[in-house]
Amino acid sequence: MPWYNGDYPPSYKNQPVNIREKATEIANALLEEGAEEGIAIATGLKKAREHFKKVKEKSRKKHTN
Repeated sequence: MPWYNGDYPPSYKNQPVNIREKATEIANALLEEGAEEGIAIATGLKKAREHFKKVKEKSRKKHTN
């Protein structure tokens, strides 16, 4: 079941908005590729957290140079 327009998996409820939106985007892409819903939800959240962690690290490096 894809998620759109503020509809997202219950496990994303307490996540920051940016992570929740990115995780939903990733999970939807995984569903389109044929992944099972539970795997898509978990992977979406994990990958979204990794994404924003990298963005934060890049920003930190940029400001220290």
